[in-house]
Amino acid sequence: IDQKIFSQNPRSTVGTTTEIYDYLRLLFSRIGEQYCPDCGVRVEAHTPGEIMEAVRKMARKGGEVLILSPLIRKGEVDGGVLLDRVEKSGQEWVRIDRELVKINALPDWNFEKGRLYEVELLIGKIVDIKKQNPSKMVELALELSNGLIIVSNCQDEKIFATTGLCPNCDRTMPVLDMRSFSFNSPYGACPRCTGLGITMEVDPNLVLPNNRLTLAEGAIQPWTRITGNQNWYQKVLSLVAEEHKFSLDIPVKDLPTKVINIVLYGTGAEIYLLDGKKNTFPGVIPNLVQRHLDTDSEYVRKEIEQYMHEAVCPACGGLRLRKESLAVKIIDKNIAEVSKMSIEESRIFFQDFARSVKMGHQKISAQGGSASGGKIVEPILREALKRMESLEKVGLSYLSLDRSLNTLSGGEVTRVRLATQLSTGLLGVVYILDEPSVGLHPKDNKKLIDTLHDLRDLGNTVVVVEHDEAMMEAADWIIDVGPGAGMKGGEIVAVGNLAQIKKSKDSLTGGYLSGRLQVDCLDCGDEKRKESDKKITIVGAKGNNLQNITVEIPLGRLVCVTGVSGSGKS
Repeated sequence: IDQKIFSQNPRSTVGTTTEIYDYLRLLFSRIGEQYCPDCGVRVEAHTPGEIMEAVRKMARKGGEVLILSPLIRKGEVDGGVLLDRVEKSGQEWVRIDRELVKINALPDWNFEKGRLYEVELLIGKIVDIKKQNPSKMVELALELSNGLIIVSNCQDEKIFATTGLCPNCDRTMPVLDMRSFSFNSPYGACPRCTGLGITMEVDPNLVLPNNRLTLAEGAIQPWTRITGNQNWYQKVLSLVAEEHKFSLDIPVKDLPTKVINIVLYGTGAEIYLLDGKKNTFPGVIPNLVQRHLDTDSEYVRKEIEQYMHEAVCPACGGLRLRKESLAVKIIDKNIAEVSKMSIEESRIFFQDFARSVKMGHQKISAQGGSASGGKIVEPILREALKRMESLEKVGLSYLSLDRSLNTLSGGEVTRVRLATQLSTGLLGVVYILDEPSVGLHPKDNKKLIDTLHDLRDLGNTVVVVEHDEAMMEAADWIIDVGPGAGMKGGEIVAVGNLAQIKKSKDSLTGGYLSGRLQVDCLDCGDEKRKESDKKITIVGAKGNNLQNITVEIPLGRLVCVTGVSGSGKS
């Protein structure tokens, strides 16, 4: 296990690396409660068995019960297409806006353009539930409408869905599985940012950097640098200016906001005739965004990115997932909200949840109705909590599961990887670590050593390349290589436990460990350094763990920045 930030991939997070996020995806896909992302109403999915029971219950009340399969719900109707669908279904009757119509009357039906219709196939009628079995009708209705069915009698009408249906806006929800909560999968990732949580947005201030220039003088900087046909753009802009009555010879700072918006964001579908051809003006910013998406040239992409900056994705708010996935909750929290908690907060949240499920205070039901929610929750949470506890054991309780690995310090990455190994519970493995204490504060070094002892106590071998005093004193066996470096090294100088190494006359390491040799501290007190009033001031730093701090660093001095691992030094 090397101490390095081993992944520059922004998709690698603490949660994905430790597999905790995989268990959360499994948990939310199996027992998560679906809500409509548009109106926030709880949606429910029904199994075919539950639907059949609802049909029987309605039929027992008396009267004729219709089993209907929805074809069009609040939509425009093309008569020819509808007739073709009905013929392929093999059914003889349809219901159009609650009026039953035989298939041979459909060609003569007048469907008005622009009007919204409700059209269902009539699968069957139940007159006597004691003599009729609704199971085949229900199965056929669900099959023909992809999981939707309407059960109706003269007093009541109910709609059921196997995939979840919003009772308020009639929106059907997707079937939940683990991919629904993966920001690395198109099934779960936000379509705008593709699961990164950030997007590259064009900055208007970078597009028009010098507002003293006029549009005719080249105020639109991208056009002067990366546009091969600049003259064509200027000609189109002249036509736009003529149509919207503004001048290209006025400095940008004196142009009204409305004109600036036209230049930056275009004029929509307006047509301009240039050299006998019809053209639209999309605006500078949409044009740059489209070219950034379409270009195969790395040079052009880098040039366009000079006018862009990273911004939180406006579609998902930086949560990486599509809105349907974010609308699935456990105890009023979605998976992104849980991932934003610290490890310690997540552990407490799920421990309380597991306790309430076990005591029966929290009623849950599994998606698909295959098993009771409690039986599903227990093994998933057991594995997730074990991994959270391993992270806390190595002193990383302050990290969140959604924290990208490439934003962690070297010491934090090493401990994340050690915690992952600790939670796997493997036996008989040889772990080799190359100077894991580098970058660690003495406070964190103790936790690292304790973790290595835990790996050893599980029945593993832990080999550490190290010259940290605390690590050597904690070792069961020491192999000292030397006696010097380079051509003077390459020999085994001493082998044994701590006491044997200390006694070795040949071991330079043993000499320092025993106290026979000591490091002389240089006394620089007599050498007066000329103080300078020059300094670098870092104002309002907020990256990662930094809490909006301002720091002054004196120049021409030896300056030490210290603190525990992960405190924000680097």
